[in-house]
Amino acid sequence: MEHKLSLVLLYPFVIFITVTSAQENVCFRPELADNIEMEGLQRFFSPGAELLLSCKQGFTPILGPRKIVCAASGEWTKSRLKCIPKRCPYPDVLSDGEMYYEDTVYQSTINYTCNEGYTLIGATSAVCLANGTWSEPVPECTSVICGLAPIPENGMIIYDKRIRGNITDFGTRGTYKCRPPFVLFGEARAECTMNGTWTETPECRVVTCPPPENIDRGFMSVDDDRDFDYMETVKYGCHGDYVLEGSLDIVCQQNGNWSEKPSCKAPCSVGIQRARIIYKGRKIWINDLHPKRVLHKELVSVFCLDKARNCGYAVSSQCIDGKLKIPDCFEEPSRIKYDLYSSSLPSEIQQC
Repeated sequence: MEHKLSLVLLYPFVIFITVTSAQENVCFRPELADNIEMEGLQRFFSPGAELLLSCKQGFTPILGPRKIVCAASGEWTKSRLKCIPKRCPYPDVLSDGEMYYEDTVYQSTINYTCNEGYTLIGATSAVCLANGTWSEPVPECTSVICGLAPIPENGMIIYDKRIRGNITDFGTRGTYKCRPPFVLFGEARAECTMNGTWTETPECRVVTCPPPENIDRGFMSVDDDRDFDYMETVKYGCHGDYVLEGSLDIVCQQNGNWSEKPSCKAPCSVGIQRARIIYKGRKIWINDLHPKRVLHKELVSVFCLDKARNCGYAVSSQCIDGKLKIPDCFEEPSRIKYDLYSSSLPSEIQQC
């Protein structure tokens, strides 16, 4: 490099020195491809300067060269150096579980889960490190186990399958029962759960019902003045022509109350003196109905006259606890018409 100096003398003794330079081209700090690096922070380089390139941590060099030189033109020589991520070995198979990952290169992640009924022992995930190894070893999936199901006082459990020893596997099920006269309160079905414990244990309690009460116009199968145990039953019946509506039995329930009692429903008088009716599927004269009554919920049909078309038609009515409503269209004939001209009654003429 050539330098020229010039001196200027000014009064009173002030000297200025100027420097000129014929300077060659310099190289600027190079722009490097992804994952390639160089040492130092220098920004400008003279022609002939050499730079050594390297790969960032976690990456491996391929091709080359790894050295570039600053040329007189101010440009760096070319390099085919590439840095590819290091690869971790494929992980061992996770027995009784699943592994989720997309690749095994540097910074890749593996997530581990266990199948239902198994517990993960170890890390739930691992990362591929810069040195080509996984951050965590492959975990283990161990089966979930419970002890024997707890037994409530005065109760028992019946397992769905045979149990050997004092260990039960996840998903093992059983049914709780109580010894009579105790009653089960809580969930009857039990199961060994994922956290290694059994579902909530029910209780066995004594349940009794007070002496049952009789029903109107009826009778009971017992007359004991005592408390009755859970699930004991009492039968009811009705006197005479009264009809039992509801369940024949009542049961002592788990809440200490009896199930709903039945009731005795009264028969109905048929308030017709002269007519022909349909009863139990038969067409009969009212005088042939003995006694002149029907039972609760039985049907009776009377005949009405369609005057416009001069034809008869049957209309039904049902006995409901002693009440039988005769249809409004029914007209009871006079005695003369009934006795002498019965063939003209709505029940005897052509039906509509």
